Amino acid sequence: MYSGSNRKMSRGVLAAVFVVAAVVTALTAAGPIHAHGFGQRYDLPVPLSYFLGGAAAAVAFSFVIVGIVIQGGGAGAGHRTFDLTARRWFRLTLGSHVALWLVKLASIFVFGLIIATAFWGSEKPLDNLSPTFIWIIWWVGMGFVSATIGNVWALINPWKIVFEAFEGLLGGREGFTPMQRYPISWSAWPAVVLFGVFAWLENVYGGASLPSNIGTIIIVFSVIQWAGMFYFGKNAWLRHGDPLAVLFGLFARFSVTEARVHGRALCRRCELDCAPDGSKNADEGEDCAECYACFERAESAERYVLLRPPAAGLIRPERVSTALMVFVIMALSAVTFDGLKETPWWNTVHRNLESLGTSWVNTIGLFGIPLLFLAIYLAFAWAMRRLSSNAMSTGDMARAFVLSLIPIALAYHFAHFLALLLIQGQAVVPLISDPFGRGWDLFSTADYAIDIGVINARSAWFFSIAVIVVGHVAAVFIAHVVSLRKISDHAAAMRSQYPMLILMVFYTVVSLWIISQPIVE
Repeated sequence: MYSGSNRKMSRGVLAAVFVVAAVVTALTAAGPIHAHGFGQRYDLPVPLSYFLGGAAAAVAFSFVIVGIVIQGGGAGAGHRTFDLTARRWFRLTLGSHVALWLVKLASIFVFGLIIATAFWGSEKPLDNLSPTFIWIIWWVGMGFVSATIGNVWALINPWKIVFEAFEGLLGGREGFTPMQRYPISWSAWPAVVLFGVFAWLENVYGGASLPSNIGTIIIVFSVIQWAGMFYFGKNAWLRHGDPLAVLFGLFARFSVTEARVHGRALCRRCELDCAPDGSKNADEGEDCAECYACFERAESAERYVLLRPPAAGLIRPERVSTALMVFVIMALSAVTFDGLKETPWWNTVHRNLESLGTSWVNTIGLFGIPLLFLAIYLAFAWAMRRLSSNAMSTGDMARAFVLSLIPIALAYHFAHFLALLLIQGQAVVPLISDPFGRGWDLFSTADYAIDIGVINARSAWFFSIAVIVVGHVAAVFIAHVVSLRKISDHAAAMRSQYPMLILMVFYTVVSLWIISQPIVE
């Protein structure tokens, strides 16, 4: 069994490595580089091409290991867990009602403070709490927290907390009846559109760092959020329309915690169709996993929080809609463009298209790259279908494997934003003493000076290599588990993964190349 199938598998891996070899050669040159995000130059101990080739080879080699170790069709579906709610210390601390309310009150306080500082604080971004908090502590930091700890955003989402208070006044514990049931045909398209707007504000809009503009953005987004919850229901809107809930929920699927409800009795009346196959006839012996609508309705004795292996939430059988697939592609491409637009290569693109203006060039890049990513991904999904001789359509194949891209998006998020979070994020220390920029020193931290030595270019570079390789190896594992679930024949399942391996090896190289470039904006 080993010699035949695995010799073919090895040839497929070698083909993948040779395909990206030309890309490695084209993108790299032996010599010193700047670590992305740092001003100082860091001379690599070996040429950049060696690092990229080694990272690509590591990802390709992981494919061989995964293919040999995991043979069964249900492999990877089960995993060991540790019940936190069974521990008394957890119930008395993090799991207590007192802690829950304190966290919610703190979230509302910070939410109000950010709005207040945005409208009534200094208009200088460096002297106002709102820009640093929104774009570094919250936006970047919440991605780190969601991917490592769990779906904390579901707990501290201030729009959700405020609406729940309003909901309780109108209808008690069961809430009130929404004006209209969320249209099934809409799927997650509202979240896709709103995420596109958010990505444009972050990556293109030149006034995104001005406090008054941040305040206006928050007010407009608040109106959209509360209108969606009021009209379609809180849970339906958070599941399909709220881009932040969708994004952080996807990131949290990689984390080490998950929320569960004993049994699936609540799934039968859940408006989110939270059974794995979307039906109301799910196996009653299973638990309801990570449906926060059911989790909130369940009695205390029925719900629990588990520790699990990383990425376990991404291999759970489920339906993935076309809209969610597009959302994942957009999330991956948006963070990639955020790094790409700071490279010398993109600066050259700007010079060649300067007649269009900076905003138009960046807008074209921001929305053109997701279309390119989607076209490439669909082409690879077509190749996967052809190699596996599977009856699934290209669209079904693409939807089935898209969640395996989440670790890749997370890896690049970590690599790209680590320095920003650790260095520029320190600006929040003096700002908590003077959030409005009025010369206050409430907590004796106003004179704090940012320590740029908290991480250096060398450490950031090796962290980037490690996290990107680990993320792509996790993606290989997830894709392999999904292939064995969808394709019963092991040899055919392995053949189907050759295109996916080429795609992942290619993106490993491109990601590290972007991280290696100096910032030029």
